Amino acid sequence: MKQSTKTILLWVLLIGVFFLIYNLFSQGSDSREVTYFQLIADIEQKRVAPDEDITIDLKDNRYEYVVLEQRGEKTVKVRQHALGLVDPAVQDRIEQALKAAGQPLGIRYKRSEDSGFWTSVLVSWLPMLLIFGLFFVFLRQMQAGGGRAMSFGKSKARLLTERKNKITFADVAGIDEARDELEEIIDFLRDPKKFTRLGGRIPKGVLLMGPPGTGKTLLARAIAGEAGVPFFTISGSDFVEMFVGVGAARVRDLFEQGKKNAPCIIFIDEIDAVGRHRGAGLGGGHDEREQTLNQLLVEMDGFEGKENVIIVAATNRPDVLDPALLRPGRFDRRIVVPLPDVRGREGILKVHTGTSRKVPIGGDVVLSKIARGTPGFSGADLENLVNEAALAAARKDRKSVLMTDFEAAKDKVLMGSERRSMIISETEKRTTAWHEAGHTLVAKMIPGSDPVHKVTIIPRGRALGVTQQLPTEDRLNISREFALDQITVLMGGRIAEEVVLKQQTTGAKMDIEHASEIARKMVCEWGMSEKLGPLAFGKKEEAIFLGREIAQHQEYSEQTAVEIDSEVKRIVIECYDRARRLVTDNLDKLERIAKALLEHESLDTEDIDALIAGRPIPERWSGPSAPAGAEAGAGRAEDARRPSGELLPGRPREVPSTG
Repeated sequence: MKQSTKTILLWVLLIGVFFLIYNLFSQGSDSREVTYFQLIADIEQKRVAPDEDITIDLKDNRYEYVVLEQRGEKTVKVRQHALGLVDPAVQDRIEQALKAAGQPLGIRYKRSEDSGFWTSVLVSWLPMLLIFGLFFVFLRQMQAGGGRAMSFGKSKARLLTERKNKITFADVAGIDEARDELEEIIDFLRDPKKFTRLGGRIPKGVLLMGPPGTGKTLLARAIAGEAGVPFFTISGSDFVEMFVGVGAARVRDLFEQGKKNAPCIIFIDEIDAVGRHRGAGLGGGHDEREQTLNQLLVEMDGFEGKENVIIVAATNRPDVLDPALLRPGRFDRRIVVPLPDVRGREGILKVHTGTSRKVPIGGDVVLSKIARGTPGFSGADLENLVNEAALAAARKDRKSVLMTDFEAAKDKVLMGSERRSMIISETEKRTTAWHEAGHTLVAKMIPGSDPVHKVTIIPRGRALGVTQQLPTEDRLNISREFALDQITVLMGGRIAEEVVLKQQTTGAKMDIEHASEIARKMVCEWGMSEKLGPLAFGKKEEAIFLGREIAQHQEYSEQTAVEIDSEVKRIVIECYDRARRLVTDNLDKLERIAKALLEHESLDTEDIDALIAGRPIPERWSGPSAPAGAEAGAGRAEDARRPSGELLPGRPREVPSTG
């Protein structure tokens, strides 16, 4: 009843405002009605505008004319209507008065026809009716949207219930340590006395940190499915709005909702959108984002305690977050969600190929082998790999996903689809074959280098050819010898072109860039230069709101800069000479690999080992008699990852022939 009364009062108020506006418009015109004698007086006093004729309206029996009035410093025109008899005698009187006053104004007649009652109504009321209709539609939209049209300060958080959320910790794999810490928080919400009896308190906030695709948001969804308490989810960008103060209002509303539904969990995804370091914004202290962050800091640990309201946030940029946001009392726990190791990758593959995901796999599929062949893959990468394999099997009308489908999917995920329709001349194809053969030979001749997994001269993505090395195990550190080996392998392609084809092409552009970058990191970041010692040179500073690492301060002298350039050049040239020696000493093996590439286009580990040893390439199964899981060209699919510009431990490294 109270809401109905408010609605009625609102309608009465709106109708009153409409009538008021109409009266102002209808009566606000600058005109007035006067007598016939006033017209004569205005003419005699020369107040009639000299540029406006006097009009005689025969229908309404009145005279219309314009007078000049002084209002302050301005002279305004006022239209007046003089009522009186309209006959020749009166007209003569007006003409005589005009002549005596020296105003030679004309007198004209206006014969207006009756437009009817409804026409008058439409002319008078149609504009107001249109405005009234627009307000009516606007009000209906407000009511239909639950008042969202005017609720700028309301939080956009969504409340997830058990029916809406089907994700549990059974769907999370590869990040066991992070899952265990979150399970403890859920236990606290379910049975707080178990922990508070010894004086402990529930953590106020949990920050999930890790590279993109490692499962931070998935962990939060699993918390919602396991906790059995209200779970509010919102993105960091949802707080920021074009209106000043809206972000802070939304933060207050979010925590008010959380307090009403306590115990509960509030999940803020991509918190770096609102929690970046203060004081570096272009707007200074009055920046809207900083006001939102200030309100968030107060709500998380202000004077008023929020018992049993836990904040879970996720970010892949913890380095840009404000220190006040990271201190204990706000985010008590920082949980790192890293890239999965080989056992974690196998667990993730089991989750995505399980019965709940409805991805049937063939008997030849060995998930542990796929896990070993995908070092550096995140959970999102592995999910995409399984999905692409399922799509590849579906295109071939299979009832299950075979190992060859996973191999083809890995090729597509890493490099894109084959570009077999690309027209390549025999000269370009020959150059690419010798280039990739150089990479392959040098990689096989260096004992500490990663094994060559596949090599191909079939164009994929941006590369005309690719040589891929896969580590036998996850690598967490890079040694000086391994970095030198990588530079030597990168130089192998250019050396093969120079020694055999007596030419230099742009195909080595990416190899040279990658080698130079590794050498500079060895000198400036990793302290692997004997001449300069274990020192770091150059400090990268990031303008938080202007982009990533747009400035690098030089904190060393010009002489040191010359020495750094000299050391980088020395490292690359020494590896270049080493690669030349390996190629010139094994020209027969290089020729066998290059000719095999020209004939077969793709080679795998077994093929390369046979060619190095001087044996023929093993025969391939093809046709209907092929064993399960074997197809024409199985194992020959070329594999490469697009260069990232950084040598990462445990990540597949590729040596594309083109930039």
